[in-house]
Amino acid sequence: MLKKILCYLLVLSTSMIQAQVVINELDSDNPSTDDKEFIELKSATPNFSLNGYVLVFFNGTGTLADKSYYTISLNGLTTDVNGLILIGNNLVSPVPERIFTNSSIQNGPDGVGLYLGSTADFPINTTATTVNLIDALIHSNNNTQVPSLQTLLGVTTQVNENANSLGTTQSIQRKSDGTWEVKAPTPGANNDGSGFIFNGIIITVDTTHKNENDSFTITFTADTNVTADLTFNFSLDNAGFTTADFTGNTTVFIPQGSNTFTTTLTLVDDVLDEGDEVLKIKFGTLPFGYNRRNDNIEIRVVDNDFTTSPFGTPLNPTYGNVTATIPTGYYDSLEGLSGSALKQALQNIIANPSVVRAHNYGDVTDILKVADQNPLNSNQVWLMYVETPRAKLDFQTTSSNVGFWNREHIYPQSRGGFANATDDVADGINIWLPTSADDITAGHGDAHHIRAEDGPENTSRSNRDYGLTGYNGPIGTLGSWKGDVARSVFYMAVRYNALSVVNGDIPDTTVGQLGDLASLLTWNQTDPRDDFEMNRNNYIYTWQYNRNPFIDYPALADYIWGANVGQAWYAALAANENTTVKFSIYPNPSSERFTISGIDTEATLELFNSIGMKVFEQKIVGETTIEPNVISGIYLAKISKDNKTYTKKIVVR
Repeated sequence: MLKKILCYLLVLSTSMIQAQVVINELDSDNPSTDDKEFIELKSATPNFSLNGYVLVFFNGTGTLADKSYYTISLNGLTTDVNGLILIGNNLVSPVPERIFTNSSIQNGPDGVGLYLGSTADFPINTTATTVNLIDALIHSNNNTQVPSLQTLLGVTTQVNENANSLGTTQSIQRKSDGTWEVKAPTPGANNDGSGFIFNGIIITVDTTHKNENDSFTITFTADTNVTADLTFNFSLDNAGFTTADFTGNTTVFIPQGSNTFTTTLTLVDDVLDEGDEVLKIKFGTLPFGYNRRNDNIEIRVVDNDFTTSPFGTPLNPTYGNVTATIPTGYYDSLEGLSGSALKQALQNIIANPSVVRAHNYGDVTDILKVADQNPLNSNQVWLMYVETPRAKLDFQTTSSNVGFWNREHIYPQSRGGFANATDDVADGINIWLPTSADDITAGHGDAHHIRAEDGPENTSRSNRDYGLTGYNGPIGTLGSWKGDVARSVFYMAVRYNALSVVNGDIPDTTVGQLGDLASLLTWNQTDPRDDFEMNRNNYIYTWQYNRNPFIDYPALADYIWGANVGQAWYAALAANENTTVKFSIYPNPSSERFTISGIDTEATLELFNSIGMKVFEQKIVGETTIEPNVISGIYLAKISKDNKTYTKKIVVR
């Protein structure tokens, strides 16, 4: 009997030691963007060190059911005077002691375990276990049960965060008897309202974009008047933004009996092109009794020292200002070839395994910041489909894409068979792999068919074909991207053996085929290549050591798929006409009318719309003002004189 009692006491003692900290509250499902997720722990004693503890989150359903999907190390954290510690998103109030990105916690049915151990003990897809488990919670926002995960975690109760049918507004909270209830969230405070109440301080500031030399005020406000003078510091430093970029007082002083302090800061207007930057308002250390209601508040500082390029945007294109950096003899092997021999010779150039370099998807982000740079502002990229610039800083890094740009695969990943095939961590221009025409993996990071694009519009395009029955861009835009898309698809269909471009609207589950060829051939003509496109071709070559030949010679497409199939190719017959244009069209963009100058003998003007239909024709000579009476859009102005043809793109608003 004594032996049994001693064993019992030993087990009880061990259990009490492990139970010194438990999961106290979980909010996994928030309105809209899941930006106020948090998990709160509670220790039996205040100021309890969490060194050696780790939180592990597990899938409850699907092919990865019972496997871990996320871990959080608790090393370096200590619970507060109430025994509480808060871990969550930056927008949780009060601000968590450890921040994780939005949407990190799944809504469920899933589980979370508090373990003794480290993140190294739980690599992604580790099966749930009770070994070294301190506490666990299985949660959901519906009534779906996950008995397998319950068994693995030794849990008999599953809690529905939506048990009160109030959607995403409540959290799961531990009661004093160890059971659970669902009610309005109480982050950073005891669930029953007891304990020490902190005096919270909130930062108030206008977060709209600021320009260099702007001044702005920051106000710090406590929940209640302070009972003694309160002094603390704050900072604005963030990456490249330092104390050299602003002037003003960063020490907060709230006198006894008051609850507010305001300071004014001024941004320094230097002469450096540093690019747009983001300042981050961050609290310094607060005295005991106070906590942060918000923190890490970001404000964009727009650099007015940007540079411009000597060529236009796709909406206001220029021609002939950018010279193709084609290596001597690069296309010589194509001369006199036709049909399949021409296509094969072209592939031998752009997929040459002894020359061409393959980079990863992470590198593409860096490539696009240069290749797709807005010619009017070096701190922005040009978004192809939506035909507008966006700050380079606004690259999507979380699950939310609204207001951000990301990487659009013109030949969709699912249709190309290279979804997520390369690493998303950039390793630079000097790290590359050899490649070949059979290396479909390289298509995932091939910058010749990847463009900077608005996040939601990228999602809208999905993996659809192009053309009349496929994707035609956002309503109200002018289609300045259509020729670019065509030439990118043509490149991919030659570069990789597994890919092709075909006529018609192909089911979006078809791998290795993309349409519509007829539409793309038309777009190749009606939206001629411009300086923007040539510049990106030149830059991508410095990384990949191959070029898009359909940008250098757009007419090649007709010799491989179009009207000139079977005819022998000679580069001299397809010389860039835009480099010899002697006439000008202004204003461009135009409204009701535009003027053509530089035509010294009688010529014929024809306007073609974005689908290749001729919508206007007129004889011209000398300086002529044209009133075409056409709808808004991008048109190809074709001028024929002296048995020669010249083209320019014009935008009519």
